[in-house]
Amino acid sequence: MYTVTFDAKLKKLVLEAFNKDIDDSGYVVEKTNPTQRVLSPDGEEIKLEDFAGIKNGSEVFIKSDLISLMELCDSLS
Repeated sequence: MYTVTFDAKLKKLVLEAFNKDIDDSGYVVEKTNPTQRVLSPDGEEIKLEDFAGIKNGSEVFIKSDLISLMELCDSLS
């Protein structure tokens, strides 16, 4: 298994590759349905500034807070 990290400048490019966009309020949304915000595993809407990555599977979006990153690490081990 590989992990890819990226800096803030590449967030939009990564999201675009997954057919996602950013709405006027700064939330990650589906490009084909801009009213549909993507959710973290906890069901929280994710702002671009909080976006940390996408986990393998059904496009599981990861927030950049410590708890979310620790849960990601636990799920990968």
